[in-house]
Amino acid sequence: MNLDSPAVHRKFSHRIRVRFSDCDPQNVLFYANHLEYFDIAITELWREAVAPFDEMNAAGTDIVVAEAGIRYLSPVRFDEEVDVSVEVTRLGTTSMTSHLEISRNGVICSEGELRHVFVALESGEKAEIPADVRAGLIPYSAGRD
Repeated sequence: MNLDSPAVHRKFSHRIRVRFSDCDPQNVLFYANHLEYFDIAITELWREAVAPFDEMNAAGTDIVVAEAGIRYLSPVRFDEEVDVSVEVTRLGTTSMTSHLEISRNGVICSEGELRHVFVALESGEKAEIPADVRAGLIPYSAGRD
């Protein structure tokens, strides 16, 4: 399977309206909340591509953030609508890396990278990415392993 094929590869996007409680005193999205928006987008990607997280958890697997990086490029203000996109850039054996962007009207406001590690719920040890999860994420993968 060619993961770079346009018919297979796509970015996931989720729209969010910036809430007042998400902003700092300057009425700008608080820096840490960019990561919260990334987390929301990952959750919604999972819902679309795989299943709700609780189904994966019921099967004994979870994901934890092992690494996070972010660059802030343009302020996001209260009540603006932004699109948060996710592209899986790497699907390893026990981890995945994603590139995320928050954009407003096509202008990137922040971009980041998250690395998630899959763990067995019972032991907390690294676990292989379940086959059904991998299959669900492949269409959102840039195919760079």
